Amino acid sequence: MNLTKYKTLIFDCDGVILNSNGVKAEAFYQAALPYGETVAAAFVNYHVANGGVSRYRKFEYLLDTLLTDIDAKKTLRNKSQYNKAKGSLLAHYAAIVALGLKECDVAEGLHQLRGKTSQTRWLVVSGGDQDELREIFRERGIEHLFDGGIFGSPDTKDAILSRETENKNIGRPALFIGDSQYDYIASRNAGLDFMFLRGWSEWQPSEEWVQKEGMYTALFLRDLLDE
Repeated sequence: MNLTKYKTLIFDCDGVILNSNGVKAEAFYQAALPYGETVAAAFVNYHVANGGVSRYRKFEYLLDTLLTDIDAKKTLRNKSQYNKAKGSLLAHYAAIVALGLKECDVAEGLHQLRGKTSQTRWLVVSGGDQDELREIFRERGIEHLFDGGIFGSPDTKDAILSRETENKNIGRPALFIGDSQYDYIASRNAGLDFMFLRGWSEWQPSEEWVQKEGMYTALFLRDLLDE
């Protein structure tokens, strides 16, 4: 695969640039734990099945669908109490994630890949919180690699890709490098090529399906240096 043919490379963050999928799964579990172990475990399963979806939508699903305690649901019918509960969940989650993202592995070969594709614009399009992402990338010394910008929630990936294409920040041809089914769907909706990175992914599509869809695959970003 010739990466230099692309005008734009678009990267997901978790499971692509940072080995942070486990960090976020644990944070979702701990944030939901006050509602009980059963709810917390079901919430993690939902999170894994919906990789790439923003935390805002996920916590709404927790409160709207997974929460089964009648008294708790009655309390949350009040919009003010609902927003307070959602805000508390988001804050608890963010505090746990902030620590984990400062310590998890950064993908090997990232700087070398930037050098190999020096004429290509790089963007991050993630389900992670945008402000949090920019701060973490700055602290980890990789913010400067992404000359096209670092984008995340509360905007969805579909909205970001549409907006950045419309304002010509995403030039074609473009490749989206992700590790989740949502990444693939978002890239397909935007008319982008897609590469599935398996190494840190929680998504496990069948090999037959991957071949049928005709998507590019690799284990880690470092493997793209040999492409």
